[in-house]
Amino acid sequence: MAWTPTVAYFFSAVGVMLLGMTIWQIVSPSIPRRGFLPLVTTRGDRLFLGLLSAAYISLAWTGLTDMNQWYGTAIAFTVLLIVMRWG
Repeated sequence: MAWTPTVAYFFSAVGVMLLGMTIWQIVSPSIPRRGFLPLVTTRGDRLFLGLLSAAYISLAWTGLTDMNQWYGTAIAFTVLLIVMRWG
């Protein structure tokens, strides 16, 4: 893996998300709820599942298409937001 500025931005964004979720959890503890996912989840669970989904979508996009990676990134980010909001 090449450590480029883009990779640094990605890992920085994940770190900022984790820090933000930690602060949010301290200020306002989450209540487990059931969304469209077939299990009861908290905010942290949905973040983890959303990040995994986004990673798999990005890998599939890279491996299965020759289209611009930004389209795959947009789709992965959209899935992450959907899982966080309604999952």
